[in-house]
Amino acid sequence: MTEFTHFDSQGNAVMVDVSNKDITVRTAVAKGTIFVNSHVMEAVLNCSVKKGDVLGVARVAGIMAVKNTAFLIPMCHTVNINKASVDFDICEETGCIHAVCSVTTEGKTGVEMEALTGVTTALLTVYDMCKAMDKHMEIKEVYLEKKTGGKSGDFYNRKEF
Repeated sequence: MTEFTHFDSQGNAVMVDVSNKDITVRTAVAKGTIFVNSHVMEAVLNCSVKKGDVLGVARVAGIMAVKNTAFLIPMCHTVNINKASVDFDICEETGCIHAVCSVTTEGKTGVEMEALTGVTTALLTVYDMCKAMDKHMEIKEVYLEKKTGGKSGDFYNRKEF
């Protein structure tokens, strides 16, 4: 049975003590999708959205979110990020913009939350920049694809877009 480490003996929420953990290289990759209509897709691909380069801004927003995760998620540790990236894969036929956020660090705690925060923020930025054209966009299928390093070892979720 998994022990819950985010609570003390009185049931109060606490930050996990990582002082005895080893410093290891840790990575995480998170993925997510936003479904858009053909008008939004065309505008994104042609860089004709009035607010600017949607995917360029979303990429920067995702990376900024990675770096600020500890300020958003109360029990997350502040992590020194070695590398963060956000990339997009577009499927015009299905109206999907897939986002992938990859994060790497050397530390005592993983970067799963950073990757998930980064991919979600990137997708929210797409929504924000395109909502004047269509408010029916849907963000779906946000998940951790993989993580490496640390005491619990590697994790792989074989789900495909």
